Parts: sequence; C-alpha cells; structure tokens
Amino acid sequence: MAKAYWVNSIRSVSDPGKLEAYARLAGPALQSHGGRFLARGLPSRVFEAGLMQRTVVIEFDSVQRAVEAYQSEGYRAALAALGDGAVRDLRIVEGLE
Repeated sequence: MAKAYWVNSIRSVSDPGKLEAYARLAGPALQSHGGRFLARGLPSRVFEAGLMQRTVVIEFDSVQRAVEAYQSEGYRAALAALGDGAVRDLRIVEGLE
C-alpha cells in the first residue's frame, strides 16, 4: 500500500488567534491517526507560479488513513476552532510505491 501525503497551504489568514487554536488541536488529532509531520513553514524558495505561503506536509500510511484523520472528531474540532480564520488549500496525494 502506498503512503499518502497531506499537503496544506495557507492562502490567507484573517484571524491569527483562530489559526493558532486550530494548530493546537489539529496536530494531536492528525498524529493520533498516524500522521507524521515532514515539513511546515514558509517555502525556502518559490519558482514558476509558486506562492510564498505557509505549507504543511504530513505523511500517512495510506490515503484511507489520511481521509480518516480528516473526518475524525478531533480534526473536526480543529476545523471548528479555525472557522473563517484562514483560507487554506488542502490536498491528499498518494505516494509512489
């Protein structure tokens, strides 16, 4: 089974406090579903149409585990805390075997 990668870019932040509350809840919720944080922060460099946006990459054992993490009660609580505090772009990508 191929690994999966959760790639989240934050396009804009309208309420840093809500984003901070989201982060406090999201990390443990995702880790409890096997998520391993591989990278987080601003890009070191951007090229072509790349944007200077905070990006988070989390590895999961499978797409199914990543989706289960997204749909979990703990992550739903994190999303509720975030509310309209930020605009994000979230993708789950299957890794190459």
